[in-house]
Amino acid sequence: MKFNTFIKALSSSKPALAVLIDPDKYNPDLIALAAKHNTSCFLVGGSELKSNTISKVITSMKEHTTLPVILFPGDETQLSKNADGLLLLSLLSGRNPEYLIEKHLRAAPIIKKMNLSFLPTAYLLIGGGAVSTTQKVTKTLPLDPADASKIIITSLAGEQLGFKAIYLEAGSGATNNVAPALVKKIKQTVSIPVIVGGGIDSSRKATALINAGANMIVVGNALEKNIHLIKEIGTAFK
Repeated sequence: MKFNTFIKALSSSKPALAVLIDPDKYNPDLIALAAKHNTSCFLVGGSELKSNTISKVITSMKEHTTLPVILFPGDETQLSKNADGLLLLSLLSGRNPEYLIEKHLRAAPIIKKMNLSFLPTAYLLIGGGAVSTTQKVTKTLPLDPADASKIIITSLAGEQLGFKAIYLEAGSGATNNVAPALVKKIKQTVSIPVIVGGGIDSSRKATALINAGANMIVVGNALEKNIHLIKEIGTAFK
């Protein structure tokens, strides 16, 4: 199963690169290019989609790559049986019950009917210097990057609650990515994989996060602006 391939990449001692695809901004040329430059998998979804084309986009992606295509759903409307699995996200950084449990209740029977494999993931929105779409849609505030202790404790609580991965998100188009020093402290605290996304637009930033212990780096917005940036970022994963 390709979902198992994704889990192996996430759990490996070797850091993995994931490319996040926003269906509203889908560029098929990016898929084949990313696969040539050390990408381990694709994530598909977004906080807020204007068109319900996610199944069509996934079908098109699979015509260009054999890599795992994993859902990164903003809500239950972004589920598709065409995917190889999904990150089952719970927004632990916020206190809006819609994104802690309510949307999961709506998604649960759909996930079961589609027989989708899933990874329960604690989703932590970290302030990235700009108001993110995630913040607007979920009506929650990001965790203050200066309050490292709260972020670390939230990550630890996520592990103790049974989540199988931590996703640290600075937000799409963030001016500041999650600090490597913070990632290092979290990795010293939890034993589950740590995924980091938001504001990563260079090999230098990716390398710093890899050296801090991040298991998977997610790049999305930067590649929407310049798909050829994947060639540079991919060099950090050789």
